[in-house]
Amino acid sequence: MYLVVFRNRKRPGIDAEAYAADAERMEALARAQPGFLSFKSYESEDGEFVAISEWASEAAVHAWGAHPEHSAIRQRGRSEYYQDYTLFSCAEPRVQRYDRR
Repeated sequence: MYLVVFRNRKRPGIDAEAYAADAERMEALARAQPGFLSFKSYESEDGEFVAISEWASEAAVHAWGAHPEHSAIRQRGRSEYYQDYTLFSCAEPRVQRYDRR
């Protein structure tokens, strides 16, 4: 498994409708990519967003990063949507599980 965590803050006054449409499109495209495993996103009380995606391999993540539509939306994110962001990624993260079942 390859894990990607994307932490970000939006710029004040962005076009929220355009951002939501782009985010929805990116999630749909990501889910269709070979090697995609899961995606979830959360908003913290202080306005930071965190998106977590799991992929079968680093190669799958790189292929997703090279997708032409993803590249274009990523550039739009930098120029129009994000105040700042941090991207974390790692292969074979250390995983501990608990399940009461």
